[in-house]
Amino acid sequence: MIATIMLSTFAIIVCINCTYYFIFSKFSFLKPPTDSKINTHPISLIVCAKNESENLKKHIPFWLKQKYPDFEIILINDASSDDTLEVMESFAANDSRIKIVNVVNIEAFWANKKYALTLGIKKAKNKHLLFTDADCKPKSDSWIQEMANQFSESKQLILGYSGYQKKPSFLNKLIRFETCITALQYFSYAKIGMPYMGVGRNLGYTSTLFYENNGFMSHMYIRSGDDDLFVNEAATSKNTAICFSKESFTESIPKTTWKSFWNQKKRHITTAKNYKTVHKIVLSLYYMANLLFWIGVALCFFFIPWVWVAGLIAFRILIQGIMYSKAFKKLNETGLFYFIPILELFLIYLQLSIFISNIFSKPKHWK
Repeated sequence: MIATIMLSTFAIIVCINCTYYFIFSKFSFLKPPTDSKINTHPISLIVCAKNESENLKKHIPFWLKQKYPDFEIILINDASSDDTLEVMESFAANDSRIKIVNVVNIEAFWANKKYALTLGIKKAKNKHLLFTDADCKPKSDSWIQEMANQFSESKQLILGYSGYQKKPSFLNKLIRFETCITALQYFSYAKIGMPYMGVGRNLGYTSTLFYENNGFMSHMYIRSGDDDLFVNEAATSKNTAICFSKESFTESIPKTTWKSFWNQKKRHITTAKNYKTVHKIVLSLYYMANLLFWIGVALCFFFIPWVWVAGLIAFRILIQGIMYSKAFKKLNETGLFYFIPILELFLIYLQLSIFISNIFSKPKHWK
């Protein structure tokens, strides 16, 4: 009797897993657009930097050499204590496309990136805005063009992809794996008409959309979430598009220590608690189904004959492998495919640990 109940429960968990993989197929099997639409909307590229002088020296040249006919770069110095402002000014002196916003901390918005970004958006002269981070570089000279092509009269919010540099370490593989899974989710949900987040390292929206949603005001008190909380609030099935051509990717510098990665993920998970209820339910159920699957694998082998569950385990892993392999190929991360089981297990454990930790300690600052 107990074995039958456990087997039935495990089968339900596998079905839930595979339901999510069916949703992910909307991106995994998505073909690149065949039209050759070329937009030339004037673009304002907005970059908020806090103590990023070295990254700016490396990455401003990549932004400046973008092959796009009409764009400006809004560089926001968010009350830096290093020579970030001086670096910005040196580049601005040689290129009129660069505009500078120098943010001084005030008591009401102390160390608040959203306040700094709002000042940058107000400075922008163009309606179509593109965002990235100071530690981010485009993977091609066509990045702005690829993202700009997705804008239309109805599509005012563009979700892009930003990966991380490849390094020879397990931590680096875990960071890249988590980034791919996150992108697979937000791209897939956008395709089924339920966009819920984007990443500020590669994100576009119009100033019209920003002002219609009162900017970041509804979550200004939350230090993080200038990207995903805004998308969660403003994105709809009709106004959102995705951009996943390899020429549209950006690449960031990954964390190199477990402590820094841990703190970053603590902030992200804390921010996700402010998503719309339906999004929190769907995302939580996905995580719980993954956790329960691996717990179920362990328990079933102890209490149920192995041959009873082997087929269910193999089926789930096969479906997952198909969806992940196609998505990883699209995101230029094929090397991660062979490490899926161990990376998934480690990520589940890490997320559970962070969730428990956040109950007692919550990060408040973006830097």
